[in-house]
Amino acid sequence: MQHQRHRRTYVAVAVIAAVLSIAAVGCGSDKSDGASSTTAKDASTTTTAPIKAPDKLTIAYQAIPNGDLIVKQQKLLEKALPDTKIEWKLFDSGGSVNEAVVAGNVDLGLAGSSPVSRGISNGIGYRVVWIHDVIGDAEALAVKPDIKSIKDLEGKTIATPFASTSHFSLLAALNNAGVDPSKVKIIDSEPDDIYAAWSRGDIDGAYVWNPNLAKIKASGGHVLITSADLAKKGQTTYDLGVASNKFLDAYPDVANLWAKAQDQAVQLIQDNPDDAAQIIGTELNISTDEAKAQLGDLIFVRAKEQAGPDYLGGKLAENLLAAAQFNKEQGEIDKVQPASTYDEAVDNAFAKHAGG
Repeated sequence: MQHQRHRRTYVAVAVIAAVLSIAAVGCGSDKSDGASSTTAKDASTTTTAPIKAPDKLTIAYQAIPNGDLIVKQQKLLEKALPDTKIEWKLFDSGGSVNEAVVAGNVDLGLAGSSPVSRGISNGIGYRVVWIHDVIGDAEALAVKPDIKSIKDLEGKTIATPFASTSHFSLLAALNNAGVDPSKVKIIDSEPDDIYAAWSRGDIDGAYVWNPNLAKIKASGGHVLITSADLAKKGQTTYDLGVASNKFLDAYPDVANLWAKAQDQAVQLIQDNPDDAAQIIGTELNISTDEAKAQLGDLIFVRAKEQAGPDYLGGKLAENLLAAAQFNKEQGEIDKVQPASTYDEAVDNAFAKHAGG
């Protein structure tokens, strides 16, 4: 049975690789201005055209069970761009990804919608080009058994990564319940450190995401509210793919390849969840069953739908503006930019290309 499961995985991944090979086939390179030129073949015309690609592509990722880990674990970009060195850098939160983009250390990255909203508000030179997932039950406020309501959090110690979607959701939950955040001891901590603090009994709860949320729940924590609950109140959060303006302007074809790879990973999640869970479980060092359960807590959207008005084509920019306004009210940012700034920072062209 295990042998059969591996075989199904290899078949599914082969399908992804085949689709990518339509867009890019490594057939040598011509160096020009420090960039490699990868030959691409259009399956319908069998003609070739050069794709300008960098010598090195640096991608910021997080340990979140979504399609980005499939792209990484199966080396889909490495196969599509054999002349480009692909460097994957692990980050603990979107706030850290923002800092890396500002420093010029990454080209592409994953960050939650709240830190992205802050980044746009603060003038970071990047655009949102993909939605890795819509956050549902994968992020939640898990607390000790004696805490029965949001109001019970007064005087308690709650951990969350500051400037993250979890931080945004925690503040939103307190605001909705009429609880003054200053009456809760909210501490800044990264996900792995949060679980360690929970295990030591140093905190009363945490707003955090999987896989550390699942670990807290498994060790006695119970959930008061999830990001899915907050989405019903209009406070939806996302894990987003961002790319620096410099990279997008220089290598749009590579961004198209990346979006195509992400879309095929989402297709695998939707069509073959067992195989997708096995791949993600390998990357996160958790069981296939655990990975499948965590995948079920997120909502995944294919490229064609992402490019439309409900997502990258309209409503996401509205969501980012609303998040900025909320963060301003909470004193988390100094200024909200004009609505046009958030519109211009969301680019649906690459998802539209990937959706064909």
